[in-house]
Amino acid sequence: MANDEVHFGGANGGECGDVVGTAGLGGEGEGEPHALEARITLVGKDILASIGRVIESVPRGKPGPQALADLLGLDKVLASRVLKATRSRDPITATHRMPGPEPLRRLVRAAETQGVDSGIIAEAYRSIDAFELLIRQGVGDRSTLDAIVSAWVPEARREFELRRKQAAFKAMSQLKGVQCDAIVATVVLWPSADGSRMDVVWLNGLVGMHRVRPGAAVKLSTRKLSGGAEARLPVSLDGASVENAGGLVIPEFSSEPLPRMRAQRVGNNVHYSLADGTFGPASAADVFFAEVNRGELPRAVPAGSGRKRYFFAETTMPAKLLQFDVLVHESLDTSRPWLRIYDTAFEGVANVNDPARDADILDMVESIETLGTGVSRFRSSNSPAYVELLRHACMRLGYDGAVLSGYRCVVDFPVYGSQVTMVFEPPVEGGGSPGAGAGALA
Repeated sequence: MANDEVHFGGANGGECGDVVGTAGLGGEGEGEPHALEARITLVGKDILASIGRVIESVPRGKPGPQALADLLGLDKVLASRVLKATRSRDPITATHRMPGPEPLRRLVRAAETQGVDSGIIAEAYRSIDAFELLIRQGVGDRSTLDAIVSAWVPEARREFELRRKQAAFKAMSQLKGVQCDAIVATVVLWPSADGSRMDVVWLNGLVGMHRVRPGAAVKLSTRKLSGGAEARLPVSLDGASVENAGGLVIPEFSSEPLPRMRAQRVGNNVHYSLADGTFGPASAADVFFAEVNRGELPRAVPAGSGRKRYFFAETTMPAKLLQFDVLVHESLDTSRPWLRIYDTAFEGVANVNDPARDADILDMVESIETLGTGVSRFRSSNSPAYVELLRHACMRLGYDGAVLSGYRCVVDFPVYGSQVTMVFEPPVEGGGSPGAGAGALA
């Protein structure tokens, strides 16, 4: 296999590029999703109209959720949700925004006490009954309805994914016994001295990391998946082997007392672990370390191979946020990356150039942001001293940060066990077009 990929796999996760595919419903027949969409549209149209008429008929002075809540004796959150839903022009969006059947019935009963016409009230009850029937018999429960609607409404999809990812984060942080506020994974690609290869430098950080319970293991890894005879020889910023580097952690950007980190090489993988055994929120620490791989990758792939170059971050630690950056020297002739997020639970880390792994692609709303050129443009609210960290690393390595172009993928509550991957169309040996289009696998 051509040695044309390098990756970081640690407590990081993030994929960059275009969102892959669209969510499907998975119905038995070709027409089933369309029939369900039509039914949801019809129910949404009815409930949007009938509840809207109820709200319009309630005699009230000041507009707004608080006034409606006070008049009807309801919770302000419920009133706000109903008003937001009735302002929707799209019936499917309305079904997503509407509260459940019972809260809607409470609203209608309260409106009835305010003298709203009995015909309007009866129509509202009928639409609510149809809404409930759709939820119970049409899809199973409200959560499933939200999942289906999220395939058609971008706003609903973002909200749906975020809520589920938050719940997964809470569960996994307790099961794993560790969590962090932010994972920062940055790879810097720089031309090697021989002109035919490139350096691959990883700057990795855990912000606000702490053990939720005592004894929990904290582990990160870096790995190179592609074959090739070249041995991987990672070193720290000062040039010492990572296994022997007492200065592996970068003290200027890590917490005091300085976390103790150990490194173990296993083939082309390096496993990093934190030795400290403290736990609880009060023990939260920031840990930043670097791994330098000189001449690790050839600058071009074999002509006609159609192979892609890719870099990834694995989510092996529950985190509230992942920031994954790829910073590329201007001379490396690298295309703008696209994003792929893989489920690694069954087959493990995914090779982008293996078509069999397409089945493991997670369809999510994450995307890549182009940062521009120059370290000063790579600021991050997730790590306030991030630019200073980059400048520090560039100075130690003799790099000019002004000629780096950046790409960033930020993932809120990255899914545990996912692989966030930026995929690039690399140059080919001898020049010319790589042949395969961006995103194609070979």
